[in-house]
Amino acid sequence: MERINGPEVEEQGNDDLYEHFRFVADKGQQPLRVDKYLMNKIENVTRNKIQKAATDGNIYVNNNTVKSNYKVKAGDVVTVMFEHPPYEFLLTPEDIPLDIVYEDDAVVVVNKPAGMVVHPGHGNYSGTLINALTFHFENLPNNSSNRPGLIHRIDKDTSGLLVVAKTEEAMTHLAKQFFNKTTEREYVALVWGNFDEEEGTIEGHIGRHPKNRLQNTVFLGEDADEKGKPAVTHYKVIEKLGYVTLLSCRLETGRTHQIRVHLKHIGHTLFNDERYGGDSILKGTHFTKYKQFVDNCFKILPRQALHARTLGFEHPTTGEMMRFETPIPEDMVACLEKWRNYSQHVIE
Repeated sequence: MERINGPEVEEQGNDDLYEHFRFVADKGQQPLRVDKYLMNKIENVTRNKIQKAATDGNIYVNNNTVKSNYKVKAGDVVTVMFEHPPYEFLLTPEDIPLDIVYEDDAVVVVNKPAGMVVHPGHGNYSGTLINALTFHFENLPNNSSNRPGLIHRIDKDTSGLLVVAKTEEAMTHLAKQFFNKTTEREYVALVWGNFDEEEGTIEGHIGRHPKNRLQNTVFLGEDADEKGKPAVTHYKVIEKLGYVTLLSCRLETGRTHQIRVHLKHIGHTLFNDERYGGDSILKGTHFTKYKQFVDNCFKILPRQALHARTLGFEHPTTGEMMRFETPIPEDMVACLEKWRNYSQHVIE
């Protein structure tokens, strides 16, 4: 037996196990139970599953098995290991069409349609962007999560631009840019409500919602560092449409659901964002005709109104600053047109 930071841990070989998750605790990590730590890190997982993994000896810290009450500290390497390989390792290349905006020997820039999951996992093991990428491109480098070519991601029902690495060198170079916040990422979002100001900045740590595990939320105050990660979103008003507003949002950080969470936090939930409550009428009248109008908008745009329009980065080989922009997709355009007509002829 070997004692690490309090609880007893049993040193055990893991040659026959497969790594499913791997996290390195940040420098500012305050002591936190490993089950709570993993709850904040792994999407769509229940506490029961994590505690069972601990009971079964599948959770390791610094290569030693730990129980669920182990306190994670700064610098700890936390891994979750199982006897079966992750579904990502069983990845099947699929002949799915890709909208390629740019390609050379080092990078590919793809315009992802709404409805496509970026990588396999949690019930989506086919039809993903990575299934398509591995069909169209050979020998893509794996990132730290064993996801070929992937540098960053956008949500399933968000459309827009992603850059994919074709070489190890490109992977390393681009990952550093995202880590150092030197990339340019601009999103277009249709949100509920009107704005008095023309622009602003939202700051607030983002972490897993304590009551709804499918959502993230903003944490403020003394325990924000423990419960979430720093996040900054800058926004500008593009167009005011009465009960909704079209925004340009620029990311300074890249947290999961960042724009969706930050805008909800300031009272401007994304239009038709089902997960965060934007699929209900949050602003406007109580008239039946208005409800019918909004329902028609929801049918035209059956997803959250968010599009990753602009992506800029330094080319990993040439050093040239590259910037790409893709038009707002047809479903969002059609929805915006309906709101323009409504705001001009009804609200005024």
